[in-house]
Amino acid sequence: MPPTLASLLQHSALKLTVRAGADRLDTPVRWAHASELADPVPYMDGGELLLVTATNLDAENADSMRRYVRRLAGARVAGVGFAVGVNYEEVPAALVEAAEEAGLPLLEVPRRTPFLAISKAVSAAIAADQYRAVTAGFEAQRELTRAALAGDGPADLLARLAAHIDGWAALYDTSGAVLAAAPDWAARRAARLTPDVERLRDRPAPASIVVADSEDRVELQSLGTGRRARGALAVGTGAALGTAERYAVHSAVALLTLTTARSGSLQGAEQRLGAAVLRMLLAGQPDHARAVAGDLYGGLLDAPFRLLIAEAAVPAGSELLTETMEAAAARSGEALLLVPEAERVVVLAADGGAAVAACAAYAEAQDDRAPREGGAEDSDVVVGLSAPSGPIAVSAAYKQAEQALSVARRRGRALVEHEELATGSVLPLLADDAVRAFADGMLRALYEHDAKGRGDLVASLRAWLSRHGQWDAAAADLGVHRHTLRYRMRRVEEILGRSLDDPDVRMELWLALKTTEAAVPAEE
Repeated sequence: MPPTLASLLQHSALKLTVRAGADRLDTPVRWAHASELADPVPYMDGGELLLVTATNLDAENADSMRRYVRRLAGARVAGVGFAVGVNYEEVPAALVEAAEEAGLPLLEVPRRTPFLAISKAVSAAIAADQYRAVTAGFEAQRELTRAALAGDGPADLLARLAAHIDGWAALYDTSGAVLAAAPDWAARRAARLTPDVERLRDRPAPASIVVADSEDRVELQSLGTGRRARGALAVGTGAALGTAERYAVHSAVALLTLTTARSGSLQGAEQRLGAAVLRMLLAGQPDHARAVAGDLYGGLLDAPFRLLIAEAAVPAGSELLTETMEAAAARSGEALLLVPEAERVVVLAADGGAAVAACAAYAEAQDDRAPREGGAEDSDVVVGLSAPSGPIAVSAAYKQAEQALSVARRRGRALVEHEELATGSVLPLLADDAVRAFADGMLRALYEHDAKGRGDLVASLRAWLSRHGQWDAAAADLGVHRHTLRYRMRRVEEILGRSLDDPDVRMELWLALKTTEAAVPAEE
């Protein structure tokens, strides 16, 4: 620790005596400075032991000393050392009273003790404290390095760091979830800081913030050297970090950053292996894929899985999603096969697992955050999710995910599951500009005919198709004679140049009617 007024009083060679402020002798001394100025405050930085002989002071004037001492106390001067036997044979009572009143420590310096000796003592104590801090920092660095190289994960490193700073430490992944904490009780406290970790994540690494907590002083440090942080380290202490503690924290940040960089390299190798496995599965070679997957992805292929295709709608959109899924998979111990493809990423994840759930939650948050009117570009990412599948049906699962992705884009949704398409109506899938243009073009002549008051061909066609060509039932719905309806259907054929006996024509007309019917509310 730095020198204090108390440690200077214990220095036998200085022979200093306390004359005021005996209850504040634990004040740290940052430097010793001699000044005979009537107002040295403009040249003070705070924490100095001011040494004076009162050459230019009216030290016996109570009002003058009160103003002088208050100025010093306001400048956070650590204390005053008054040399006796130079201008005054003893410390003036006015100065003693003013120092007691202001709570400013006042030390008597005997004539035989030069100010230089006090300055040397303070300087030597500061140098010794800095040496101890550097030595302790290097020792902490060696200890933390040994813990990092042991390969047992971050828990041991965090435990040693917590011991060095006399506090607690926690490691977060990119989603803000707590990966490890030391001591164990700190995990709950660290979890409260997730919003702050998310705020830190949006800053270019390295970055740090100090969080005001009711129980601790918490510092958050980002991990990584790239555009985006790869995680965060939190340290909680009862007071601001000292020099030795700061060395320990910086060492931990460097080691954890190296660990994450190494993990990134391994992740790249895993992705290349995953790409090979996926190519074999898509080529219908599940046995070869399983052999290549080995222990890394073999467990994933032994149970039902989902294939999803995520497409970035904004820069780094799919990156945020995959980081979230990777973090969820890591916490639950699941395997996750992830293959980037330009602006898209293909993922195989366990059906019903944490990664798929994290993907769904992420997409739901996107939908809640940005309500859209049909523009999926307002979302960070668009995802198509296949039905549960196995190794022999990956090609079909890929097509399902592509189909779901296309629908997600069209509907302005962040995620669509293929199972939704199988259980829902086909009509929402047709609600795009190309289909509406086809429907309008197919029915335009009939609408123009009806607009001139020559009949009600569109309504008649809709009634006839809805009754599957049953003349009597359709005529009854319209309230006309069936011969009238027959005449109208011949007019429809003549105007369109298409035969209603053709089932393809009837299907196209029905879909066109439903499409234009669905578009009416939107146009209103």
